Amino acid sequence: MNFRQKTYILLVVRALFNAFGDIELSRGMRRLGPVSFSSAGAAGHLFVQVISSGTIWLGIILMLGFFAIHLVLYSKADFSYVMPTTAANYVIVPLLGLFLLGENVTFVRWAGIVLISFGVLLVSGTKPRAQEAT
Repeated sequence: MNFRQKTYILLVVRALFNAFGDIELSRGMRRLGPVSFSSAGAAGHLFVQVISSGTIWLGIILMLGFFAIHLVLYSKADFSYVMPTTAANYVIVPLLGLFLLGENVTFVRWAGIVLISFGVLLVSGTKPRAQEAT
């Protein structure tokens, strides 16, 4: 497997960790209900609920995986290549929201997603770096 293929695999895995991490965090917070910081007691109760939620912990673990891969990508490819590819989440998250959370994704939102996707495709067509990092 060459350098470019490894970079693409890391980009895909990073995008999936990020999207599924966001989905799990959203699920966990929805289960907790509306957040209130009306008093110190309410904030403390929220804190206990958050740290005792397995769904939220799964989201945190996935986001930590995303962050670790993101750091690896920074060491292997140009910043100007790595950062725009995070926009892939603008495609993945609405799809997951639609299918896993039952959210409504409007036509206007889909139109924006198509535009973002086009930009991501343009960026991904460039080489990650002229040479492999040593």
